Amino acid sequence: MAESRRRVVTEQEVRQAARSGQKVLDPGAAIVTPAARDAAAALGVSLGPAPTPTLPAPQPAIPGPAAIVVGADHGGVALKDSVLEHLRKAGREVTDVGTFGTAAVDYPDFAAAVAHAVASGKAQVGIMIDGAGIGSCMAANKVPGVRAAACHDVTTATNAREHNHANVLTLGAGLLGTRLALEVVDTFLRTPFGGGRHQPRVDKIDALDRRT
Repeated sequence: MAESRRRVVTEQEVRQAARSGQKVLDPGAAIVTPAARDAAAALGVSLGPAPTPTLPAPQPAIPGPAAIVVGADHGGVALKDSVLEHLRKAGREVTDVGTFGTAAVDYPDFAAAVAHAVASGKAQVGIMIDGAGIGSCMAANKVPGVRAAACHDVTTATNAREHNHANVLTLGAGLLGTRLALEVVDTFLRTPFGGGRHQPRVDKIDALDRRT
């Protein structure tokens, strides 16, 4: 008696599913007639639960401890010292490439030092600080293998990591207070690269380094 109360999947139901564009028809515990199975095979309708889509797993965030290289010009040295203290308290492995005082220096020199450390693998990520963060970003991006991003809030820091797989963060000491700057640094370090649809675009960025 229990068998007679079970739902029956018929050939007509399969054909209706196919006409509506349905690719999967899950019969559950229903009885599927032989004609329905033949129709499903002919029309490309799967008789079973819909497969669970698999998405590319995002890459992990920059873990701690990790090698981080930090640099600054004279306009960013005070903020650099705050960033270094913050990172060391968090147990991060940090290298300071200078500058170490307020005497005027040229930001491209220190941006290049940060960028080369990242490109060579001596550091996993770089942080460079000048007055606005723009010039250092330009200089760092001249080094092949570097994807530097000038970030001025947590939203741009998140986007730089998730979408662009940035490996160097540049900050403007004249634009950010210390509290916000540290929030931007923490966001940059804890945000994973999203992968998936972003990977081919990052690959195209990296390919520009190989063009002559």
